[in-house]
Amino acid sequence: MAQAIRAEGKKVNSNINVTPMVDVMLVLLIIFMVITPMLNDKVSVDLPQVNAAILMDNASKDDAISVSVNRDGFTFLGGDKVALSDLGTKVADLESKKTNPGDDKSVYLRADQRSNYGKVMDTIDAIRTAGVSQINLLTAMTTN
Repeated sequence: MAQAIRAEGKKVNSNINVTPMVDVMLVLLIIFMVITPMLNDKVSVDLPQVNAAILMDNASKDDAISVSVNRDGFTFLGGDKVALSDLGTKVADLESKKTNPGDDKSVYLRADQRSNYGKVMDTIDAIRTAGVSQINLLTAMTTN
C-alpha cells in the first residue's frame, strides 16, 4: 500500500471563496425587488373594472394614504382595520406626518366592487371629516 505523505513545502490555501455568498445575496436581492411592490396592497379587494382608467402613480408612493373597504363592509387604513368613527382622526394624523406638507391632501380609496354602497359613502364622509381635499377612487383596467 502506498502511503500519502504531505509535502511540507506546499502552503495551505487559506483564501475564502465568496462567490457562493455573492450568488445567494443576488438571488435574495432579486426576490425582495419582486416582492416589495406586491406588499403595497395589504387588503385583498376586487376593484371595479373600467375601460378608460387614468393611471395614478402617486397611489404607490410610500407616504400615500390608502383606505380600503372590503366586501364585508370593513374599513382598513393601509393594512390596519379601523372603525369609521376613528378613520377621520387617523387620516388627519397621517396627513400631518407627510414629509412634504406642500402636497395637496389626497386619499386613495379602494372599494370592493361587491361592497355595500352605503358603507363606501360612510367611509368617504369619514375621510372628509379629516379635511381631505381630494379622494381618488382606484379601479382596475379591463384588458380586452
